[in-house]
Amino acid sequence: MPDSRAALQESLLDASLGTTQENLGTSSLTDGQTLSKEPLSHALKLSTPEKVKDAQLNPPEEALWTTRADGRVRLRIDPICSQTPRTVHQMFSATLEKYGDLSAMGFKRQGTWEHISYTQYYLLARKAAKGFLKLGLERAHSVAILAFNSPEWFFSAVGAVFAGGIITGIYTTSSPEACQYIAYDCRANIIVVDTQKQLEKILKIWKHLPHLKAVVIYREAPPTRMPSVYTMEELMELGNEVPEEALDIIINAQKPNQCCTLVYTSGTTGNPKGVMLSQDNITWTARYGSQAGDIQPSEIQQEVVVSYLPLSHIAAQIYDLWTGIQWGAQVCFAEPDALKGSLVNTLREVEPTSHMGVPRVWEKIMERIREVVAQSGFIRRKMLLWAMSVTLEQNLTCPSSDLKPFTTRLADYLVLAKVRQALGFAKCQKNFYGAAPMTAETQHFFLGLNIRLYAGYGLSETSGPHFMSSPYNYRLYSSGKVVPGCRVKLVNEDAEGIGEICLWGRTIFMGYLNMEDKTCEAIDTEGWLHTGDTGRLDADGFLYITGRLKELIITAGGENVPPVPIEEAVKTELPVISNAMLIGDQRKFLSMLLTLKCTLDPGTFEPTDNLTEQAMEFCQRVGSKATTVSEVVGKKDEAVYQAIGEGIQRVNMNAAARPYHIQKWAILERDFSISGGELGPTMKLKRLAVLEKYKDVIESFYQEQKKT
Repeated sequence: MPDSRAALQESLLDASLGTTQENLGTSSLTDGQTLSKEPLSHALKLSTPEKVKDAQLNPPEEALWTTRADGRVRLRIDPICSQTPRTVHQMFSATLEKYGDLSAMGFKRQGTWEHISYTQYYLLARKAAKGFLKLGLERAHSVAILAFNSPEWFFSAVGAVFAGGIITGIYTTSSPEACQYIAYDCRANIIVVDTQKQLEKILKIWKHLPHLKAVVIYREAPPTRMPSVYTMEELMELGNEVPEEALDIIINAQKPNQCCTLVYTSGTTGNPKGVMLSQDNITWTARYGSQAGDIQPSEIQQEVVVSYLPLSHIAAQIYDLWTGIQWGAQVCFAEPDALKGSLVNTLREVEPTSHMGVPRVWEKIMERIREVVAQSGFIRRKMLLWAMSVTLEQNLTCPSSDLKPFTTRLADYLVLAKVRQALGFAKCQKNFYGAAPMTAETQHFFLGLNIRLYAGYGLSETSGPHFMSSPYNYRLYSSGKVVPGCRVKLVNEDAEGIGEICLWGRTIFMGYLNMEDKTCEAIDTEGWLHTGDTGRLDADGFLYITGRLKELIITAGGENVPPVPIEEAVKTELPVISNAMLIGDQRKFLSMLLTLKCTLDPGTFEPTDNLTEQAMEFCQRVGSKATTVSEVVGKKDEAVYQAIGEGIQRVNMNAAARPYHIQKWAILERDFSISGGELGPTMKLKRLAVLEKYKDVIESFYQEQKKT
């Protein structure tokens, strides 16, 4: 059986269609298949003003939340957020009218970049929708996708929504058991996978999934013919048996207050929760959340982005998939090994205009640059350090000034512009991060390269961004300002103005699937989402995150200690430290687990035993010749341990009071990782997992000294 990706490539319509309507009838998706121009008239017909008006219906009896996949909610439409609700199909139809001939997706085949236009994208989504219907997709049941980012992920997702289903992403790193939990909970009728490895996971658990009717595989062909397992080409062929009118009836019946997407939380505190997002959540956030980040419509500038973060996470899904459709952006797909080293190659080739990364991705870019610099000649190294120094000083002292001193402009022209070009950021005007806190060290490093990192703040439960930074709304260390049309309030504020962040607006989710108790915990009787995060707002409305209520350490003496500021202070004071986790809940004093900065295996992206260049520089500076973690930890390197102890003492000296002092600490033999269980899929620290895994080390801190 031929490789389905190659078959897809051979069949793609000519990306340079000048007269789309003229060519559609004779262009093929795969051999023997055609993309008819007929559905385009359906798209225009279904997006008439009458249909939009119908979509505004918001019966007063509907509640603000539901836990049923087929439920509806009352939309949070008020004077500050009065925009007309839209379905996903209505959003796509508007895009077709404006951007139909523009390139929607770029993907690499056999070393060459190929493209799919928005018209082609829409037609592929409709064919996928009809294929899903033929395979038995029921309303409010899921199409789950267990695959790396690709055009197939996108048109399967949109097709599932068109067909009246719910799109549910599953992390590619998930175990068969984790896949089973999600597929069962979301009542998946169909699961789309990209490789035999992912197919094998589903085959192992299929007998436990009563709603599962079919699996669709692309990228790799199934090893043998199996019942109810189809290739993507076969799915598209099946779609030809469903009339366009049958799909139109389903699309026409959809309302903006119905669920179309399920995003499962990473389950850092128990089983994952299925966050239900409505069509209005998606279409409103794709438009207004991205506007707050200064994402441009294609009439002004077609945004180019690289898709590589997991689409099962809300940040990547809203940024890559839904915002792309809203503004006619071109989304280019990285290779599956992007985070193992190939991402920078993709960035260089694509040259995105905006880019998003979780903090750990930015940290790895920083560490890689430092390694290259350390191996450079003396003059080149000094030139870069000089350029970064003068640029950082300018960006810290005059962050909003467009008038740069001659020295700063010279540094950028001679040195920094070339570094950005080497990274693939020559045309990148907006660089975003979210999903986890970022260290001051990382932010300063990129400011030194004249790359501002714009923070956003939100949750799966807020459809992604509820706060955004942009070139016009930026303050260092803040998460930006609330998205216009959304609301925020802080409850139970302390003397410093820090309180729990509560949110309201069209971004707020419908509820947790099948979890009424958890939904009622999250959404109060007035409809405010209680995030569990703590923060403060400055006089200009910029938000600063200070921690999480559930992470708050309450010592045996009753002191409330937010761990994140102390952990960040240690990492800032000791650049050899990769991860720091504070311990002390219900304990007599605080202690800390530390890991050292080490290189990653390029093949597996796993932590190695080798220290990074920066870590080795630290060791040399304090009088150690260690080059590996085991040399430091195994031999209890006296110089390194003493230097770390002194650094922690400096942090203690700056603490607000003695209960905030770190009294004991240990360096672990291996850095935290996803495979090790200490980090979640977006590199968030899984504190409960760390407490369990290293409980023996932790208990040793608190054992009473034996009397002699």
